[in-house]
Amino acid sequence: MDLDLSEDQKMLRKTARDFLANECTKQFVREMEQDERGYSPDLWLKMAELGWLGLPFPESHGGGGGRFLDLVVLLEEMGRACLPSPYLPSVVLSGLTILEAGNDSQKQQFLPAISGGDIFTFALTESDGSYDAASIQTKSTLHKEEYTISGTKLFVPYAHLARHILYLARTKKGSSEEEGLSLFIMDATGPGISSIVLNTIASDKQCEVMFDKAKVARENILGEPGRGWQTVEKTLQWAAVAKCAEMVGAAQQVLEMSVAYAKERVQFDRPIGSFQAIQHHCANMLIDVDGMRYLTYEVAWLLSSGLPAVKEVAMAKAWVGEAIGRVVRLGHQIHGGVGYTIDHDLQLYYRRGKAAQALFGDASFHREVIASQLGL
Repeated sequence: MDLDLSEDQKMLRKTARDFLANECTKQFVREMEQDERGYSPDLWLKMAELGWLGLPFPESHGGGGGRFLDLVVLLEEMGRACLPSPYLPSVVLSGLTILEAGNDSQKQQFLPAISGGDIFTFALTESDGSYDAASIQTKSTLHKEEYTISGTKLFVPYAHLARHILYLARTKKGSSEEEGLSLFIMDATGPGISSIVLNTIASDKQCEVMFDKAKVARENILGEPGRGWQTVEKTLQWAAVAKCAEMVGAAQQVLEMSVAYAKERVQFDRPIGSFQAIQHHCANMLIDVDGMRYLTYEVAWLLSSGLPAVKEVAMAKAWVGEAIGRVVRLGHQIHGGVGYTIDHDLQLYYRRGKAAQALFGDASFHREVIASQLGL
């Protein structure tokens, strides 16, 4: 089995790493945490010019014709750099969903817009923050050719800046919790829609979005009415693996920072990396980082190939989510007191890792999925 990247993927990785090293310094990351927008429009435009925003879309719809595996390579570098941007909600959550479920007209209208820099987001979770169909209680009622939506969605990334929102609501009662859910795409700037930015550990611009009798045309349903959950399940798979890729990049950077520090920090007249305890910490970090990477890239390949991967997605998200915690905690121990200060870069990875563990299902959620796939 050849686990190496293709030449194009290696070039993409190098280009992304070099670009982000110059454009996304840790000082920039800190500035964006304090910025009300949470991202730089200038940097976003440069990413569009590089073709990143349309990477996984067909060339016929203004994209780069890449595969999901190519997207994972790019996302790993974004995680390594702590890039603050609406890339995941726009390209992964929204773009791939439109590509999967949209009709030709919707694809032609929205995919080039995403590639060009329009910000899209996805409103899914509600008051319990769960990622299952039973948690969706918001209802949408049809009046002639328009649906009326009222309700609240939580943890909607970059909703305060989005041009369009993908929204899941219950349009009819089905024989199961999964039936009767419909997926809409709506103008985020229209009447009846408001949002507030939530305070989160990662300062990642998650929003609460309120819908008060917001109107959406019947023609703006994505996919078949009442069968939106089948599409959302695929979206959640892509999103979970995308978040795993970011965590892999973050863990790799924490490992490199810690090894470099262990070589430079002198205590008792010798580098601390010469002590067995520190060596074992670094070894355990590497074991976790490589395990994270192989699980993530295996499932990315499965999804890119159109193969079933429900169990593998759950395995990756459960393992990677816990492993990022172990890696960063060991990094903190190697750095000692300085690693716990707000001025040190390590805390940026710790906070983002904690948020990533919960997004798109935590380890407990995905272990239940694995058990179900085992017939238990």
